[in-house]
Amino acid sequence: MHGAPRLTFPCASEYLWHAREKAYQDHRRKVQSAQPLVDTRAPLTFRHLHLKLKRLKLEEERLSVIERDNRLLLEKVASVMRTRGQTDSKNNSKHWSRN
Repeated sequence: MHGAPRLTFPCASEYLWHAREKAYQDHRRKVQSAQPLVDTRAPLTFRHLHLKLKRLKLEEERLSVIERDNRLLLEKVASVMRTRGQTDSKNNSKHWSRN
């Protein structure tokens, strides 16, 4: 490897030229020894994004409504089964014609 390309105009100081040359050589050494780096880890997960309290509350309320409706329906079915499903099928209404 050769050094940094020399400028066409003379440097104000030999010390400045050596400082630049050293910085350039350090840079070239770092570039040559650079290793590829790819982050393959999973992204960070935040608990408050996975645990949705509002959704859990709404789900609990929905299930409680379903449980209540099921209990009421079960009571009605049990009542029908207890009374053997006796219904009154008489039609007491009279047909009144307007003609």
